[in-house]
Amino acid sequence: MEVILKKDVQNIGEAGDIVSVKDGYARNFLLPQNFAEIATKGAKENREKNLARIKAKQEKLHAEALEIAKKIEELGVLEFSAKAGESGKLFGAITTKKLAEEIKAKTGVEVDRKTISLDSPINKIGKFNMQIKLTSKVKAALGVNVTASEVLKEEIEETPQAEEQAE
Repeated sequence: MEVILKKDVQNIGEAGDIVSVKDGYARNFLLPQNFAEIATKGAKENREKNLARIKAKQEKLHAEALEIAKKIEELGVLEFSAKAGESGKLFGAITTKKLAEEIKAKTGVEVDRKTISLDSPINKIGKFNMQIKLTSKVKAALGVNVTASEVLKEEIEETPQAEEQAE
């Protein structure tokens, strides 16, 4: 089924594109979510009329995304301090929600936590990389440095069975 995308859809295309997708995907996802419309003759003619407006809007969004990416990348590295055990493992983890809140606090730019991707989970002391996908073409890279605010001794709790065996 041919559809005209109204919004950017990841791995499919950008707003204004005419794409061919499976019928079920179009009927069950794209059309109900208002991401696309069926590519009829009238819709294609209407798209041609609005193509300049769509492209101008995309260029504006792209320029804004580049500006936001520049602000984010100027931070360089986000510093976090958390409680950790002797082995360097954190009690808890630094989540994408915490990262998004820190970026907003430092730059004033609101970032959706779902657009943040990490190389690996941040659950130990060290340096990590993250990438923020602002648009399909604009990504911002940022480093994360995690240090220990205090090192707590990791105690191994003995079970009653271990005590019985010791006697």
